[in-house]
Amino acid sequence: MAEHHLPSTPSNVQWGLWDASIPPVLTIRSGDTVVIDTLSGEPEDMPDPASGMAMLPEHQAVFDHAFRGPGPHLLTGPVAVEGAEPGDVLEVRILDIAFRSNWGWNIQMPFWGTLPEDFPTLRRLHIPIDTARNLALLPWGQELPLLPFFGNFGVAPAPEWGRLSSTQPRVFGGNMDNKELGVGATVFFPVFVKGANFSVGDGHGVQGDGEVCLTALETALTGTFAFHLHKGMTLTTPRAERADSFITMGFDEDLDDAARIALRDMIAWIAERSGLSPQDAYTLCSLAADLRVTQTVDLNKGIHCVLPRSAMPARR
Repeated sequence: MAEHHLPSTPSNVQWGLWDASIPPVLTIRSGDTVVIDTLSGEPEDMPDPASGMAMLPEHQAVFDHAFRGPGPHLLTGPVAVEGAEPGDVLEVRILDIAFRSNWGWNIQMPFWGTLPEDFPTLRRLHIPIDTARNLALLPWGQELPLLPFFGNFGVAPAPEWGRLSSTQPRVFGGNMDNKELGVGATVFFPVFVKGANFSVGDGHGVQGDGEVCLTALETALTGTFAFHLHKGMTLTTPRAERADSFITMGFDEDLDDAARIALRDMIAWIAERSGLSPQDAYTLCSLAADLRVTQTVDLNKGIHCVLPRSAMPARR
């Protein structure tokens, strides 16, 4: 097992898109660890340098040289895993997340967010981050504890889907914006291309379920990830595990349909692990699982279904 470092230089950053045709910038073996630097924000999101909130050195270089796609996110990658083929599953363990900046940003935009008719004007806040105390310093005087995670990460989409915006979450991952997927989480992705081609970005300092005004506290993060390839394991949409829970996810323009997708996958997972019938697993979900709103702002909305690990039956 080897450890690698992938910096967020222009040649390693994809701006606003997911595309199977993008070649990997790093190839690793299953079991390897990669430390990945990410960036946050487009040119209009940058703060006044006089504020004491500085851009990272490579940020301007990315603006100057990277192709600007249809979405707003800066994604570092892709990372290919040797031997990965369509139909496999890539396990991604999130080992560590560190802040790269002393600031983050939050935006409200016309026609976007959960209540666009109530808040039709543009507002962009630049929010100081106190990494020593692990706090965001909000402009009305409140201090909010930080809980960082990456909003947008996953594997390359299937080639026949073409170039996709980074805005929507999809079955390959993407802009999932799931705050459960921080340090200690393990995420499983279905593989659609040779190498899987993992990318990551959209660092969040803290977010509530829903991400209702459009963004979280957006900020630049460095993540440490361990990659493990699974042959003979099949998935149709991402799943995740934490020390205390199992998590399935559904993405759709309709929250009801997103809930159905997440719930059906949890029922299938319970049946796979325990041998319960789907009908018994459905009952168990009604008694012990929680359907939570992941986000309501990314065109494809999100629901995640969370089952406590203690509620997963032993195999029959």
